Amino acid sequence: MTLDEFFEEQEQARQLFEAVRSVVDSIGGAELRVTKGQIAFRRRRAFAWAWMPGKYLRGKIAPLVLTLSFRQRNGSSRWKEIVEPYPGRFTHHLELHSIKDVNEEVRDWLQESWTTAA
Repeated sequence: MTLDEFFEEQEQARQLFEAVRSVVDSIGGAELRVTKGQIAFRRRRAFAWAWMPGKYLRGKIAPLVLTLSFRQRNGSSRWKEIVEPYPGRFTHHLELHSIKDVNEEVRDWLQESWTTAA
C-alpha cells in the first residue's frame, strides 16, 4: 500500500503525518512500512507508528494517533493511553488534532524512541 492510498480522502491526517515525518527526518530518518492499518517508522526495529482511529472507531476522534514505544512509562498527561504489552516495554498513544500538537515535546519523544530502535 502507498501513502496516497493509506491517506485517501484524509487530508488532515496526511498533514499531521507529514509533520511527524518531517521531525523524524530531522532526527536522522527512518524506513517507512505502510500497511492497511498503520505506518511504521523503522530503524533496526519499529519505534513509532501512525494510524487513523477513524478506520476503527466512531464518534469524536483524533484524525491521527502517534504510537511510541519506550522502555519506561512516560508521565506526561498528553498520552491518551499507555500499555505495557510485555515487561519493560511501554506503548504510548498520542492523539494528534493539529500541527501544533507536533511540538518540541513530541520531537523529544521521537528522538528517544528513535535512539532506542538502533
